[in-house]
Amino acid sequence: MPRPRKYRRVCHVPLINLYGPLIKGLGENEPIIMSVEEYETIRLIDLDGLTQEECALRMDVARTTVQKIYSDARNKIAKSLVNGDVLRIEGGDYKIYDDLDARPRCGNRRLHGGHGFGTDKD
Repeated sequence: MPRPRKYRRVCHVPLINLYGPLIKGLGENEPIIMSVEEYETIRLIDLDGLTQEECALRMDVARTTVQKIYSDARNKIAKSLVNGDVLRIEGGDYKIYDDLDARPRCGNRRLHGGHGFGTDKD
């Protein structure tokens, strides 16, 4: 029996979960799907300036797991930008921080919450 997947802890799902070209005729391929935990690694490492180790602590996973998630996320962003494909953020194996957990860990509290764009798994 395979080992059960461990939920990654994220601060929030994105308020905007669809990105793509504005030029008519581009972005007609199948959208590239980025998971919520891939989005979270981009937010924590690239936007908040955390190290992979600090990101791993916040997401409650190993640093090597963060490294893989982050690499996959950057690859998807690159494909979207270079090929003009739509990027959609949805799904994954994640759990939103509890309110008490979120206070010291989430950077931008106004974005905390589901807003119906992902699947918050308990």
